[in-house]
Amino acid sequence: MKPCLVVDDSRVIRKVARKIVEDLGFVCEEAGDGQEALGACRKAMPDAILLDWNMPVMNGLDFLIQLRNETGGKKPVVVFCTTENDMGHITEALRAGADEYVMKPFDSEILESKFAEAGLV
Repeated sequence: MKPCLVVDDSRVIRKVARKIVEDLGFVCEEAGDGQEALGACRKAMPDAILLDWNMPVMNGLDFLIQLRNETGGKKPVVVFCTTENDMGHITEALRAGADEYVMKPFDSEILESKFAEAGLV
């Protein structure tokens, strides 16, 4: 089973996302902010990361930039999952190394299609 890291400051969103990605066949870990996620990645780099943008301590974009500079940090497929919907944010995320982008609220069909587009399922 492939490992997936769900990064969101909302415990509810993490639980919903965890259920969806586990149903897709992933082993799931959770992090409440970018700093916690970076620590988890340094211990064991996941195959996939579902990443929120707006979080305390370290936001998703700053995490992504640091992740891509880590040893093995280019490997994970990163799917941004956020309420930020203007084209500037989407472009910025993709330039920083995001592979896909999904808007909240999301459901299992949306996440499954994004994971499929990214080659994860």
